[in-house]
Amino acid sequence: MGREFSYIARRCERAVVTAYRELRDSGSADMAAFTACTTLYRIHHPESSVTEARRLVSEWIDHHVVQGMQTETDGCDCD
Repeated sequence: MGREFSYIARRCERAVVTAYRELRDSGSADMAAFTACTTLYRIHHPESSVTEARRLVSEWIDHHVVQGMQTETDGCDCD
């Protein structure tokens, strides 16, 4: 915990990745953490469909957590 994600430009993306890592670090199951992060994304972007939110959240988790990449993702269009 306590990892900085300053290389992630979008606030919603940073919030999702941070929340996912912290939930997993505290013992939450993968799907529970994913579902919570999808909900978090939709709070930031209520206009997003559940399908779109799931796609972006899974892309971000794969990119930043699974692959450990520190590069930007295509993500959403917000800042």
